[in-house]
Amino acid sequence: MHPTTRQKEILKAVRSKGLCTILELAEQFSVSDETVRRDVKPMVSAGLVEKVHGGIIVPDEAHEPPFLLRMVENQDAKRKIGAALAKIIQSGDSLILDTGSTTAIAAHALQDHSNLFVVTNSVETARALATRNGNRVYIAGGELRADDAAAFGPSANAFVEQFDVKYAILSLGGIDPVKGFMVDHLAEAEFSRTVMAQAQITIAVVDQSKFNRSRLIKVGPIKGVDILITDAEPDNELSACLAEAEVKVIIA
Repeated sequence: MHPTTRQKEILKAVRSKGLCTILELAEQFSVSDETVRRDVKPMVSAGLVEKVHGGIIVPDEAHEPPFLLRMVENQDAKRKIGAALAKIIQSGDSLILDTGSTTAIAAHALQDHSNLFVVTNSVETARALATRNGNRVYIAGGELRADDAAAFGPSANAFVEQFDVKYAILSLGGIDPVKGFMVDHLAEAEFSRTVMAQAQITIAVVDQSKFNRSRLIKVGPIKGVDILITDAEPDNELSACLAEAEVKVIIA
């Protein structure tokens, strides 16, 4: 197959599946991994596909990618963030975790902790921490969203309002120096604000790809968060905003 023809077929496969690994594509077209990487490189440069940890996806700046894709995107950074969070959270602590790929990965980093009191609206997070080490896990009810098996809406918000915990752990879609913390969906913003109101300390777990990134819905100002755990230093403008808001920044 001619490289140009193969590139068209690669793009077709990625658009169809959402995420394709280099190995899958090599097997599909009966070529080497190196050949696929050579084909993909100019496609990345042209903006036709985007490299993520584990493969390639079709970029879509207007919408958040599906949850399973976000779980592999920037995965190393998210694991470092989870490990840094695990140093803050102590066995026996109480916390509410929202829905997000970084939150879900962070929940797995807490699996060696014991006697945690956990509230979440995420099946993935609940599954990571329930039935182990004496943890007590409460999950908000309601219809589960197809993308990430998470519950949102009035019933989920009312459920978490019953709790008073030490930490709120939020995974957010973007940090804008002026607009603050942002997400893509109104229900997520409403849930995040509800969670923050039930906690003594709010921790945002956000990788550097979310810096200076404006999304569709405002969650709240930067000063609404106490601690930001990330994987790289923010730029000067964002650092100044975080410092002015007295947000403690932890680089994982």
